[in-house]
Amino acid sequence: MPLFAEQWNTEAFGMSLMAAAVFGVLGIALLALGFKVFEWITPKLHVEEELGKGNMAVGVVVGAAILGIALIVVRAIGG
Repeated sequence: MPLFAEQWNTEAFGMSLMAAAVFGVLGIALLALGFKVFEWITPKLHVEEELGKGNMAVGVVVGAAILGIALIVVRAIGG
């Protein structure tokens, strides 16, 4: 087992950069889909309207939901 990393080359860097971009876009799409599912299962909660009224509890719930969905997406993509 080598002590140091393998030799750096531009082809591997390009593939890593492309993979990061693809997985980033996939993660954002899945996060948006997850938020739409959250809105679908909570039909009586009007997020924009409640936040406009200054209801901070709705902001906390939506923030927690987004963080939870993001954790699930990270584990699903990252393995």
